[in-house]
Amino acid sequence: MSDDARRQPTLFIPHGGGPCFFMDPPPANPTMWVKMEAYLRGIAASLPQRPRAILIISGHWEAPVPTVNTAAHPGLLFDYYGFPEHTYRLTYPAPGAPDLAAEVRRLLEAAGIATAEDGGRGFDHGVFVPLKVAFPDADIPVLQLSLKAGMDPAAHLAIGRALAPLRDQGVLIVGSGMSYHNLRMLFSGRGNPESVAFDDWLVDAATAEPGRRDALLAEWSRAPHARDCHPEEEHLIPLMVAAGAAGADVGRHVYAEHLAGKALSGFRFG
Repeated sequence: MSDDARRQPTLFIPHGGGPCFFMDPPPANPTMWVKMEAYLRGIAASLPQRPRAILIISGHWEAPVPTVNTAAHPGLLFDYYGFPEHTYRLTYPAPGAPDLAAEVRRLLEAAGIATAEDGGRGFDHGVFVPLKVAFPDADIPVLQLSLKAGMDPAAHLAIGRALAPLRDQGVLIVGSGMSYHNLRMLFSGRGNPESVAFDDWLVDAATAEPGRRDALLAEWSRAPHARDCHPEEEHLIPLMVAAGAAGADVGRHVYAEHLAGKALSGFRFG
C-alpha cells in the first residue's frame, strides 16, 4: 500500500445536540437524528486503515493557546444541561494519548505556535458523543486539542497545517462542530433560506482548490448570512483545523441534510 493510500484523511463532522443519539427522539420528529447518526457510524469503514490515534478539536473547548489533554485515561465532561438522567451516565473509556500530545506540541511549537497542556480535563460532549457513535469500542487512543481564544480562522488553518504530518503517522484529525449553529433560530421555523445560502457558500469554499479554499475560509464571516448561521463561531472553527491539515487534498462534501429546515454539511479531505 502506498503512503498516499495509508494516509488518514481529515474530517469536519457534526456532533449533534447534546447527547442526542442516546435518548429517545422527539415524538414530533422521530427521525431527527437518524441521518447524522448513520453518517457517523459509517466513518470507521470509510478510512484507509484503523487509526493509530484520533486527534479531535471540539467546539466546546477554548483556551488562550492551543492546549492538549495529556491525561492517560480522560474522564467525561457532561457539559450539557436539561437532558434525561441516563445521559449523564454515558461512558466512553477510550485511552488518552500522552505521547501524541507531546508530538502535537512539538509540531506546533516548531511552527511558532505557543501551546499548553492540561492533564485533568475530560472529554467534552463534542468528543465523546460523536466518537461513541463512530468508534463505539472506545479502543483507539484519543487526544483532544483546544481551540485558540479569539477564534481567528487563519490561526486555526495554520494550526492544521502544522499538524498535517500526523496524517502519515496513522492519526485521524477530526474537527467536531456544526456547520450551522444558531440555537435560538434552529427550531424557530425562521432562517431556513439564510442557512441554505450560507451552506451553499461553505460547500463551495470547503471543496475548492486548496489555495482558494484556505483564502475563503479565512474570510468566512463575509459569506452570505454568516452571522445569521454562526452568531458565535466556535462550532465552525474546527473546520479550519481540518482544512489546514488537508494540505493539497481537495475537500469532499460527504454529509448533507436539512435538520429542522436548516442546511447542515460535513466534509472530508483526502
